[in-house]
Amino acid sequence: MSDLSGKRALVTGASRGIGAAIALDLAKAGTDVAITYEKSADRAAEVVRGIEALGRRGFALQADSADAAAVKRSVDEAAAKLGGLDILVNNAGIVRGGPLAETTLADIDALIAVNIRSVVLASQAALAHLPDGGRIVSIGSSLSKRVPFGGVTVYSMTKSALLSFTQGLARELGGRAITVNLVLPGSTDTDMNPANGEAAATQLALNALGRYGRPEDIAAAVSFLAGSGARQITGTSITVDGGANA
Repeated sequence: MSDLSGKRALVTGASRGIGAAIALDLAKAGTDVAITYEKSADRAAEVVRGIEALGRRGFALQADSADAAAVKRSVDEAAAKLGGLDILVNNAGIVRGGPLAETTLADIDALIAVNIRSVVLASQAALAHLPDGGRIVSIGSSLSKRVPFGGVTVYSMTKSALLSFTQGLARELGGRAITVNLVLPGSTDTDMNPANGEAAATQLALNALGRYGRPEDIAAAVSFLAGSGARQITGTSITVDGGANA
């Protein structure tokens, strides 16, 4: 585990699933953590209690990632509560599936607003707070590089946009030793994509290891990228998908 003692992090969309696992893993490594949530106040409070049980400070901030003003406010508020910000984890994301012919404008706008725009805006807002040597880690999807089945066309497009955003921002911030990286989860057992769900068999057929990942698998990759051992890694992605894209 990375030693992140004394660091301060914001993890967006972290009331459950992968985001919650990231927040707790960072806390285990010594980080004070603020999280955002949209509606699940009770679950967000539970994550904060978990952070505090690990001896770190935790804060839950309500923010709809589809709301541009709320995204910026949450970053500034997190930095104020934590006394600064060393790590930003852009985890918030949504899935809207179905054939393109049946995808509504509202679905398209929501996917772009949360999966792309909120990442850009949170990262932009964080630049005023991150010190030299800070970290930005975003959560994409293994479907950003390969789309082996239909029904996820627009979702995959929004996640693939994070590849170029990560590369470009890494170039911009390299002079400050701020690293910018992307973690690409594959099938991961969460409320959004349960291992016993209707689509599980299709996904497992693509998986070299023959099993769903756990949120903790993604969290481990994030904590590594946030630590000093990853200081020479920037502008790239780590795929955590059980070999589905192998």
